[in-house]
Amino acid sequence: MKHLLTGLVFLVSITTQAQDSLNVLFIGNSYTAYNNLPQLVAQVAASNGDYVTFNSNTPGGHTFQQHSANTTTLSLIAQGNWDYVVLQEQSQLPSFPIGQVESSVYPYARKLDSLIMAANPCAETVFYNTWGRKNGDASNCANFPPLCTYQGMDSLLQLRYGFIADTNNAILSPVAQVWRYIRTNYPAIELYNPDESHPSVAGSYAAACAFYTVLFRKNPLQITFNAGLDSTTAANIRLANKLITFDNLADWHVGEYDPVADFYAENDMGNGAYLINQSINADSYQWYINNILASTDENYSLQFNGSPVTVMLVANLCGRTDTLILNVSPLGFKEDLASLLNIYPNPFTDNISIATNIKLPVNWQLVNALGQVIQSGNSNNIAGLEITPAGLYLLRLNVADKTITKRLIKN
Repeated sequence: MKHLLTGLVFLVSITTQAQDSLNVLFIGNSYTAYNNLPQLVAQVAASNGDYVTFNSNTPGGHTFQQHSANTTTLSLIAQGNWDYVVLQEQSQLPSFPIGQVESSVYPYARKLDSLIMAANPCAETVFYNTWGRKNGDASNCANFPPLCTYQGMDSLLQLRYGFIADTNNAILSPVAQVWRYIRTNYPAIELYNPDESHPSVAGSYAAACAFYTVLFRKNPLQITFNAGLDSTTAANIRLANKLITFDNLADWHVGEYDPVADFYAENDMGNGAYLINQSINADSYQWYINNILASTDENYSLQFNGSPVTVMLVANLCGRTDTLILNVSPLGFKEDLASLLNIYPNPFTDNISIATNIKLPVNWQLVNALGQVIQSGNSNNIAGLEITPAGLYLLRLNVADKTITKRLIKN
């Protein structure tokens, strides 16, 4: 039987980057090389006091398959000193019929990601979701009609890049999504080069702002660099990135793979409790009892001296940390309120059922992987909780002076 945890959760927080300086490798082709996108990302970052050191390999027309055998690409990846590695596929290939994508794109995306992880398990792969051509892909329209329009081609690119990011546990830089928002809401902004394929300066600036936002997890409205664009155009592009990229970071898997600290206390049948670690995405831990470091073991055996203690668990992974602080009191054997909360299935794919037999009033919050409260309510509407998109969530229930925290995972 679990020990009753009393008091409030003082802190559930996710630290973003441990530093404001990042090493980034860009692997792609002319869509990345046009207007020197890596340099634009560095200039965008510098305007907000952040720094990017970068390198790149961007031969024209190169595919993931070609990069997976390219000696320069392989050498750069093998350096292993990258915080992020950006991968951009040839501009048309992911929009082709699914059989071709399954044989020519997906296996090589996985191969490159595997090479990145082998060189540095703390690096994160970022897939660069490029856009549909301005008026569709005329060269392939006859053979595959969905490519005859911008919307058709762009939708396929978003679908396939989304699948690549999902299946490789990687981040997505939603440049195509930002471009579509700009095309719809600011049609006077010309995102394309005259060839109707490559980016204009405005198009590359939109991409640079998206990359800055996902890499540093910061609001693009703070950017002051305009890349030579007029102030109104640059401001509208930054606003598009705020609405599409920053306001939806969890959709792009930003923070999804960060550590999440979680534990519960279980009676040891004496004057103590076992602290059972349920953290995820972590490889080292620190237990603090009343602000004094007590252990770096995965779990901890706590002994009481007759009074409540403050327990802090810090979960770490690759320079990122998450902290959970709870008050634990030696109140003897009492029914754990969490046992009155039924959640199934968990993890889940489509629907989740939540029921509670707690008789006291309940207030709840649903928190995403970035620590943002995205839904809240009370006893009356917890059963109707709807969770989208896929990812890790924390459900916090406040009952009197108690807080119950449950992890929910949507696949």
